[in-house]
Amino acid sequence: MELRHLRYFRAVAEELHFGRAAQRLHIAQPPLSQQIRQLEDELGVALLTRSTRRVELTPAGAAYLPRVVEILEAVDAAGAQARRVAEGLEGHLTIGCVGSATYSLLPRLVRTLRDELSGVEVSVRGEMLAPDQLTALETGQIDLALLRPPVKGEGLVVEPVRRDRLIVALPDRHPLAGRTVLSVEDLVDDDVIAHAGHGRSVMNTVVAQMWADAGQVPRVRHEVSETSTLVTLVAAGLGVAVVPEPTSALDLAGVHYAALLPATSIDLVAAHLAGRRTPVMERVLSVLHRIAQDE
Repeated sequence: MELRHLRYFRAVAEELHFGRAAQRLHIAQPPLSQQIRQLEDELGVALLTRSTRRVELTPAGAAYLPRVVEILEAVDAAGAQARRVAEGLEGHLTIGCVGSATYSLLPRLVRTLRDELSGVEVSVRGEMLAPDQLTALETGQIDLALLRPPVKGEGLVVEPVRRDRLIVALPDRHPLAGRTVLSVEDLVDDDVIAHAGHGRSVMNTVVAQMWADAGQVPRVRHEVSETSTLVTLVAAGLGVAVVPEPTSALDLAGVHYAALLPATSIDLVAAHLAGRRTPVMERVLSVLHRIAQDE
C-alpha cells in the first residue's frame, strides 16, 4: 500500500464517481479503477460498490474513509511543518544577553520576532555575563549570545550588532547631578559601583582602563553581576557607575545620567557556534541587525 492508494480512494469516496475523481486527480479513469482494486485486494474487503449508474461506499469503506482522511491530513501537515522548519519559519531559539541590552534591544527583538516569526518559540536569558554566555553556548543552554567583545572561543562566529556610548550613572542627590556632561576626573573622589571583575565582565576592564588613562585607580565599593543591581545601588547613593547608554532604559527613580567625556563607545556583538547556524537563526539574526540599525 502506498499513499497514492489512499489519495485515490479518498477522491472516489468523496466524489462517488470515478470520472470526476479521475479529473480531480488528473489521471485517466482505468488506472484509477485499477489502483482502487489493488487497495481492496490488499485490505481483503470491498470499499466501494459499483454499478453502471452509481458508486457507493460499503460499510467498510464508510468506516475506512475518515481514517484515510486523518492519515492524509497528518502527512500533509508533517510535510508543511518540515518546509516551515527548513525555511526558518518554525523552531526554537534561546538567546542570552548582557545586562544593558536586556533592557533596550532585547524587548524590541522579542516583540518583533513574535510579530514576524510567530512559529518560532523564543526563550531569553537576560543579565548574563560574557563568560557565562560562552559556557552556555558550548553546553547548548543558549543558541545565540548578545555580549561585549572581546569574544574568545573555538568554533565561534561573531557578528557586530551596534556600538553603545558609555555614560555616567550617579545618585540624583549627588553634587554633580545637575551636570549633563562629566569626565572621569570629575569622578575620581567617588566610590564606584562596578560590574563583576576578575575577567567576568568586559565593563569592569573598561572602567579600570578609563581611570588608568586619567592617572587614577577607581575606588570600587561594590562589584555586581547584574546591571539592574548596579543601578539600584547607584540609586541608593552608594556610588557612581559607568554604564552603556541603553542602561538608561531602566529609568530607575533616584538615578541621574550624564554624558561621559572623552566620548567612549563599546561594541555589542552576536555570537553563536559555527555548526549551529540554523535557518531559524538566520532569520533571527536578520531581524536583530535590522532593529539594531533602527535604534
